[in-house]
Amino acid sequence: MMTPWAPRTLAVLRIVTALLFLEHATMKFFEFPAEIPGVPHPLPTIMLIAGAIEVVTGLLMTAGLYTRVAAFVASGEMAAAYWMAHAPQGPWPALNMGEPAILFCFVFLHIAAAGAGAWSLDTWRQQRTRT
Repeated sequence: MMTPWAPRTLAVLRIVTALLFLEHATMKFFEFPAEIPGVPHPLPTIMLIAGAIEVVTGLLMTAGLYTRVAAFVASGEMAAAYWMAHAPQGPWPALNMGEPAILFCFVFLHIAAAGAGAWSLDTWRQQRTRT
């Protein structure tokens, strides 16, 4: 049974996770709040593509606009990041530093399935079209 708080807590999860995701893009492009250790400059093409995905999907999910599509794309990026960058370093996520990628992947997959929750432009647009 859904509680009245479920859409609100889903929105908080969406917003906080999207802002954390966006932080990865700012580290790639602006070295803010710090540079990513071990990443060469200029960034390799794959890192530029990842950063662009993180900017676009991070902003869309923060605002709650086209949330399901943005979350699905972000989930896919994190799955690819895990298998390309972390899994080759060993099978254990705690040792190959892949835990954040796995968590992002599955939180975004949940958001893609559940939607934006409360406090989103998707919800506002949906309510506006009903009236």
